[in-house]
Amino acid sequence: ELQFVESGGGLVQAGGSLRLSCSASGFTFRDYVIGWFRQAPGKERERVAVITTRNDNTYYADSVKGRFTISSDSAKKTVYLQMNSLKPEDTANYYCAADNSDYVTISPNYVRYWGQGTQVTVSS
Repeated sequence: ELQFVESGGGLVQAGGSLRLSCSASGFTFRDYVIGWFRQAPGKERERVAVITTRNDNTYYADSVKGRFTISSDSAKKTVYLQMNSLKPEDTANYYCAADNSDYVTISPNYVRYWGQGTQVTVSS
């Protein structure tokens, strides 16, 4: 059974930083595409950053390029999201998710396996 344990969310002032961690289990890490997605109240879930763990290619939403960095540690089966220069509009519930298809890099609609989420709140 695929499982994800997310951590690192919290409350931070605008301009601050947070690092999210996603510890994965129950599958062969390098066979999957893993990403961070977010959903704010009243909005659709959106892709934030995705990594193809077999070759470390990364994909970012335009709104976070240059501010967020996704990385993975295969030995620890963990994916990280370093978030810098946070803005109030980054406030959302952030989810770690994965699937064994490259379509994950395109849209959350192609993702079957989801974590419980961790809340990120950025105050102005």
